[in-house]
Amino acid sequence: MLPEPPVPRYPATAADWRALARRRLPRFLFDYVDGGAGDERTLAANEAAFAAVQLRQRVLVDVSQVDTRSQMAGQACALPLALAPVGLAGMMARRGEVQAARAAQAAGVPFTLSTVGICPLAEVSAATGAAPWFQLYMLRDRGAVRALLDAAWAGGCRTLVFTVDLPATGLRWRDVRNGMTAGGAGAARLRARQVLARPGWVRDVALAGKPLSFGSLSAQVPGGRDLNAFKAWVDAQFDPGVTWKDIAWLRGQWKGRLLLKGILDADDARAAVASGADGIVVSNHGGRQLDSAPASIAALPAIARAVGAQTEVLMDGGVRSGTDIFKALALGARGVLIGRPWVWALAAQGEAGVTQLLAHWQRELRLTMTLAGVTRIVDIDSTHLIAPQERP
Repeated sequence: MLPEPPVPRYPATAADWRALARRRLPRFLFDYVDGGAGDERTLAANEAAFAAVQLRQRVLVDVSQVDTRSQMAGQACALPLALAPVGLAGMMARRGEVQAARAAQAAGVPFTLSTVGICPLAEVSAATGAAPWFQLYMLRDRGAVRALLDAAWAGGCRTLVFTVDLPATGLRWRDVRNGMTAGGAGAARLRARQVLARPGWVRDVALAGKPLSFGSLSAQVPGGRDLNAFKAWVDAQFDPGVTWKDIAWLRGQWKGRLLLKGILDADDARAAVASGADGIVVSNHGGRQLDSAPASIAALPAIARAVGAQTEVLMDGGVRSGTDIFKALALGARGVLIGRPWVWALAAQGEAGVTQLLAHWQRELRLTMTLAGVTRIVDIDSTHLIAPQERP
């Protein structure tokens, strides 16, 4: 195993913020965000597949006016990126979803609030003056789904990111090792030791960040202010019987834009279009569900060819830089969602960290466009890539 990188004083890359987050968070929380399913092959493949993509550098092109602006789900964006939904983000920094949403708004990109976030929708919207995108799962209790949809709409949300790749939770062995999936005094003592090893987190989040409840679910979960009660309720609510008929029902319930997140197969992408979805997110859930599933970026081109002319194709999984955004666009995506990087930056430096991360990535995207000889986001395509047969 390679040694951990030194902790940077002035973080520049996603890896830098990851190193800082590791020093800041209790072990079980860091591993919850950082880890993947099984042997974490898909988790590793997400980044490795991006690294294998080569760009075509061009020279003597007029790149004096490079513009990173774009649109995602009908929303104007400073760059084609949105902050993906991440559960428990409010445990990573004081009122974490609020801080991240403020940073996203300042950067001109969308923020997606997870159903299992700590901060409620009303708090996030009040802090930014605008409603975020809202993420939801299909639950056994369709009444709870309707109630959450109604609350999101009443709260001003007009883009719903519906996660479809979670009929059951993936086996995440880091969570098992840290006692997150076990009850009893032994697991509690293990987590308590990890918490006490991070006094800064205790002061900033555990004490000053209260209430640490699941804000958007407070009306749905019996004893919703108790994380253990929440976990038991959610575990019972994942529905392995969900089919495309249920997505058609959802389409009838939601009047706004509907993005289906968790598509890895071209046939499923076609079914998503047929169900009335306004867009899809090519995603393997950050390598947290089916280990040995393909990297998202590897699955993207075939899906973009199949449905890219009919619907908006976004992707997530393994995006770690502005250059990676360029690669995703060249392979057929109209934009990307990011999860771990913004949570690492949030855990490390709060709102300021997320703001700086997004600024660095926009700068890197602009430079990549400059060196590739392209000035507009809509002009990025496969001609800016070096095909494997062309490589020396």
